[in-house]
Amino acid sequence: MSGATEYDDMERTFAALPPAYGRGFAQTWWGQAWLKALEDTALDSEQVKAGRRLARAGAVGAVSVRPGRVTAVVKDRDGTAHRADVLLGELSGEQWNRFVDMTVERAGHVAALLDREMPSHLVEDAAAAGVELLPGMGDLEPECDCGAWDHCGHTTALCLQVARLLDQDPFLLILLRGRAERSLLDALQEHSAGPSREPAGETAEPATTDAAEAYAAGDILPPLPGLPELPTGPGLPPSLNTEAPPAPGVDPAALEFLAARTAVEAHRLLVDALSEGPEPGGAEAELTVAQDAVRLAAGAPAQSVADRLAVGSGRTAEQLDLAVRAWRYGGAAAVSVYEEKWAVEGETLARARAALDSAWDDDERPTLRATGNRWTAVGTPGQLRLGQDGRWWPYQRERGRWVPAGGATQDPATALASMEPMEPMEPMEEEKRGREETRDS
Repeated sequence: MSGATEYDDMERTFAALPPAYGRGFAQTWWGQAWLKALEDTALDSEQVKAGRRLARAGAVGAVSVRPGRVTAVVKDRDGTAHRADVLLGELSGEQWNRFVDMTVERAGHVAALLDREMPSHLVEDAAAAGVELLPGMGDLEPECDCGAWDHCGHTTALCLQVARLLDQDPFLLILLRGRAERSLLDALQEHSAGPSREPAGETAEPATTDAAEAYAAGDILPPLPGLPELPTGPGLPPSLNTEAPPAPGVDPAALEFLAARTAVEAHRLLVDALSEGPEPGGAEAELTVAQDAVRLAAGAPAQSVADRLAVGSGRTAEQLDLAVRAWRYGGAAAVSVYEEKWAVEGETLARARAALDSAWDDDERPTLRATGNRWTAVGTPGQLRLGQDGRWWPYQRERGRWVPAGGATQDPATALASMEPMEPMEPMEEEKRGREETRDS
């Protein structure tokens, strides 16, 4: 893994990570779960903000990870160095045995670990077996020589950097819980090998089973064949460019395009199926006709086909182009955020305001004008839109219209910072824009 300067069975040390300006500290769901455990444990939100500033400024030195503990030296803004430690309870030998037994029962779990991934169903199955891999509220215990009894800015900054490391390699969580990577993989291989053969010279008595019992048990079926090799790409549909005239109402160009997009979608589904292994993945929500039109338009059809998709989905050509731009950032969810405006109320509004209040330091927070689920940054061409799932999407003013400008993030500051910087507007232009936003944002 990049950044590692030292490796042995029970301790890994990573060189200091670069500053994290304008980006979140965790992209994977397990990295975000680690950060949630920190937020649920820390009692002082000001210390969390201080830790965020230190981590983003690159104040955390080399990070050492070993069973039950992570350690680093963190420097204050004045250069004062403090040793910070964060402790996490180790699993018992009996818990590790249960984890190994549970993992080898499902091939997808082993494959995910080998790919350095930690799918949610693996963590859920482990929890059902009494093995908590991810920390929960109160599990991340701080120790710092600054004398703080709770999480201080130094231990918070260390936790934020650990989240970045966990994004790259979830085996660090396994190490923190007390088991080295090689030891765990060896145990998985040993348990996957199955029972040993009979010793030489000994012949086991042939087992006999009633046919009806064997059929009912279902354990006499031969093993499933191996998975097929994945094609390098989608197949090519047959050409409709023939000398015969098309039937009335049939558009050969549109039909060829639909066949090509169907082949692309079939290849994607096959890739997903083979990567998931024998366990089926979660079903995706069915697209509406309007959403499916955007998906097809994202395949760069001929202009005549694109025009038909726009008319059929109730959009103008320009609206379809912008919907396609949104689709490429985040699929159907991004299109919904682009096209739908909704009122943010109650608990959802409280969470949104809390996220906005904690995203920036007081001297860095932009002035935001709220309209529905859209927050416009006054004096800039930037806007944040809140999706129904609680994620923030960046938008940018372009030729008098708001256009999608990036993918979704959990942190509104990261979303707004992901846009290309532009020159501030003149006061008169800002006043005019404010009137326009009231009308059409």
